[in-house]
Amino acid sequence: MNVLKWLYPGMRVKRWLLIFIAGVAVVAIGFSIFINQANQGFFGALGRELRNVENPLLWSFIAIVAGALAITFGFRQVMQSVTSALLPEGDIDNGKIVSIVHERRQLRRGPKIVAVGGGTGLSTLLRGIKGFTSNITAIVTVADDGGSSGQLRREMGVLPPGDIRNCLVALADAEPLMQRLFQYRFKSGDPPELVGHSFGNLFIATMSEIAGDFERAIKESSKILAVRGQVLPSTLEDVSLHAELEDGTIVHGESNISKSKSRIRRVFIRPEHVEPVVEAIEAIRNADIIVLGPGSLFTSVLPNLLVKGIADEIRRSRAIKVYACNVMTQPGETDGFTAADHVRAILGHVGEGVIDCVLVNHGAVPGALLERYLREGAEQVAADIEDIERLGLKVLEGDLICETDFARHDPGKLARAIMRML
Repeated sequence: MNVLKWLYPGMRVKRWLLIFIAGVAVVAIGFSIFINQANQGFFGALGRELRNVENPLLWSFIAIVAGALAITFGFRQVMQSVTSALLPEGDIDNGKIVSIVHERRQLRRGPKIVAVGGGTGLSTLLRGIKGFTSNITAIVTVADDGGSSGQLRREMGVLPPGDIRNCLVALADAEPLMQRLFQYRFKSGDPPELVGHSFGNLFIATMSEIAGDFERAIKESSKILAVRGQVLPSTLEDVSLHAELEDGTIVHGESNISKSKSRIRRVFIRPEHVEPVVEAIEAIRNADIIVLGPGSLFTSVLPNLLVKGIADEIRRSRAIKVYACNVMTQPGETDGFTAADHVRAILGHVGEGVIDCVLVNHGAVPGALLERYLREGAEQVAADIEDIERLGLKVLEGDLICETDFARHDPGKLARAIMRML
């Protein structure tokens, strides 16, 4: 019955299908003349007559060319009719459609990549890596308790949506307007109860109420944004992040950790034994490469690894395990840290075996930009390669700096460096 619907009035495909079929028939006749065996084919008496035409090669050539043109024209018009009904008006471009189909087929054959982290660093990586594969799984921390995410967490009882939102937008294949909508942040002049919130956070929080759970809300949001790959929270349980400083002080809450004056000795989550998302574990087991970071060391990367089972699964995985070290230190969190210090902090929390290779930047941050960061208390992370190698790890270095107003990784450079490891 569904096949017969193509013949319904108003479908605007019947005439083009007839032209396509006629083209196939004409090409078949042309080949029948050419091989001089039409009487043995499907054409019967007609075939026997065609054997006797004058200049059979010429007529064969004409029939084949005319039929091929009819096939091409009919197929093109069928595609035009179908896509005009499916795509917004003005977006119909057969060449573009073919490119999109080819690109998506190629991306589905790409390597399976798992990226672990949160914040701006993880979304930067995802923005670059989605150009190489659609087999991407982003495992995102849900320990955030500040800003819009923290407020929604307290008032609506949902997991913090901020880092999830950033990753969804980074992997989105939707129209730029939809991406801008998800990132829109209400400001002064808007209703007071909305000021400081982003539309995407509110959307995910509301979708969580409608869908019944946070995980389902992420999946539905992924469909709306046409996300390449999947974004998963590391756990669906309500966790809080805490830090023990070197002076013995305990700092409660992710948003308070970076305000600390003393160096961080360790971070931990409460409750301690929370269950990981099953799909996240499966993604780690099937991965070709697992990337930790880039992102805030103590508040984005490590909280995921502290969820029960995640570090152990990474350790057991046969995938290449890469730590993408940050470009700059983070005031109040990694002051004075070198690349090796970042690595030691990870190994000190979850043990060896979670990193095979460390990706470090050796590109220089532009002078004026570096001065601005220095005034804010941040400095470029020193690439102490020999110290990392003494830890038994391989090092891949390169110029990974993004040439913008921010000292951070360039999405394309970072993605290409990771793909080279494969």
